[in-house]
Amino acid sequence: MDRRDFLTFSAAGAVAAALLPTMSVAGTATAASVPASLTERGSVMRTEGKIVRANLPVNSPSHKMRYMTPHRFGMGGTQIGNIFEPISDQQAAAVLEAAWGAGVRLYDTSPFYGFGLSEYRLGRFLHNRNPAEYVISTKVGRVLTAAGGKRADHAIWKSPAPFNYRYDYTAAGARRSVEDSLQRLGLPRLDIVFIHDLSPDNTELEGGWEAAYRIAREGAMVELEKMRDEGLIKAWGFGINTPNAAVRAVTNDDPTPDIVLLACQYSLLDHADALRNTFPALQKNGTSVVVGTPLNDGFLGGRSRFNFSPDIPAGAVEKRARIMAVASQHGIDIHTAALQFAAAHPQVSAIVPGARAPGQILSNVQAMKVGIPAAFWSELKSQKLIDAQAPVPA
Repeated sequence: MDRRDFLTFSAAGAVAAALLPTMSVAGTATAASVPASLTERGSVMRTEGKIVRANLPVNSPSHKMRYMTPHRFGMGGTQIGNIFEPISDQQAAAVLEAAWGAGVRLYDTSPFYGFGLSEYRLGRFLHNRNPAEYVISTKVGRVLTAAGGKRADHAIWKSPAPFNYRYDYTAAGARRSVEDSLQRLGLPRLDIVFIHDLSPDNTELEGGWEAAYRIAREGAMVELEKMRDEGLIKAWGFGINTPNAAVRAVTNDDPTPDIVLLACQYSLLDHADALRNTFPALQKNGTSVVVGTPLNDGFLGGRSRFNFSPDIPAGAVEKRARIMAVASQHGIDIHTAALQFAAAHPQVSAIVPGARAPGQILSNVQAMKVGIPAAFWSELKSQKLIDAQAPVPA
């Protein structure tokens, strides 16, 4: 295992060891071992607390939301797309096998993740499984083109597939991207398609995000509505790191997104703006939310990286330590609290944390089954560590 990825992380004198938990229905997490080749470049924090649920949470039909995924917990596909560090096809398959065996049936991916690698690996794994048993979301906004040889490493994608990309938010670009994704995934249709990275933080966009939004307004947004009417997809929205495009769509006379993926915007550590502004704006039009990066890109799991950046916001480390200390007092861990908090809002359709080792996905699944004492949430609110109005797990 790469020592850079092996987390040792302490609070109130406790050290979280890198252990793979077993999947028991009741009791506390225990350690299990797997071959080292399947855990390289990935680390796992022990899930603390008593498991009180046998299954992962699901959603009831909603008359308030335009679309809700049937599953409230899923898996993000950045890690199997070789984000930051490469993993082998064998390890990617092992992660997906662990997820499927643990009951995960919702998978989020994108052509951008490893330049098609994430979609290809996911499609190969799902090839002989019934599409009616799982939900897939992918994205449009970038069209892949052949690179003519082995693709060099990207800023965040290591050993990606041999393709380049160009931005294309037109109707034709969206249709081309969806058809290409269907081929990589080996599927006849998709559940959700997000318009990807149409956001002020995307500095690659020529002319800025607003110019790109105007193209998407007449292009991708209209075309995705057509695809939904055709039955090629079930729902569409935005997959973005800031809320600007989604809020503009629901407050203007524009096609209304059914569901949006908000990454880096709603977590145990940082949620006030989304809670008080973004969610209410989306709720008026019945747009539900998928929460991406509920662990702030691993920061709430112990990593020294926050939302895909090595720059940690002022006060974040101290706040994390304070939450960990409260969690320890109540017999749970911050990773468990963070995942359940992100999924607790009634407008949230699902959370999709990523995983690069089998034990990570198993630990995430276990965390969703732990019973968290109500006193834990009360103490976080009394110490002003979470917003007083934030919904918490029952």
